Amino acid sequence: MVRIKDDGGTHTKCLLDPFDEEASQLEAAARDVDWEREIAMQLMVRCGLRVDEIAYPTLDRLRWSSSGDCWLLEVQGKNTKGSGKKTRDVWVPEEVAENIQRFSSERDRDATESIVSVTTQSVRRWVKEAAEQIAEDGHGDRWRSVSSHDLRRSWATYHIVERGVDVRTMMSIGGWSDYSAIEPYLGEATENKIGQSMAD
Repeated sequence: MVRIKDDGGTHTKCLLDPFDEEASQLEAAARDVDWEREIAMQLMVRCGLRVDEIAYPTLDRLRWSSSGDCWLLEVQGKNTKGSGKKTRDVWVPEEVAENIQRFSSERDRDATESIVSVTTQSVRRWVKEAAEQIAEDGHGDRWRSVSSHDLRRSWATYHIVERGVDVRTMMSIGGWSDYSAIEPYLGEATENKIGQSMAD
């Protein structure tokens, strides 16, 4: 079930937990409306892109790294140490890379055309609509609080806390230049981690 963390701020923070199950629910709800929406969700929840980075990637920026034995996607995003944009490579799960390639081929997208060709505001709306649909389908009112940034937060927490991916790798693929920017994700225990840690 989506976990809500209210730290007294102006925004409610949500965490998809269990991650894989709830990420899949969100992708499916988006896919029911349009394939492009599913790709946008996958770029945020499976690859950790910020909502304002979604329109940058093009098919020609998706590449197989033989030395890393993984798919990477070049993204231009927020520079957490200054102004302007910062270029980084993000890790892309194989099923997401295949979905992007199929989508681009079947939609006859040029290799230099944005994979997801909409505004940041549209992507935010897509997240809200998908989450609202999941709530209406009886999966809990907590979904109504899910935002686009919660997808990135859930991605980071899952990989750091559940999978134990080292912080330096996460900083590199997530685009955090400073340890203090990623630090909030380090202590966020998932329900699974709580259960494992507290078991006899």
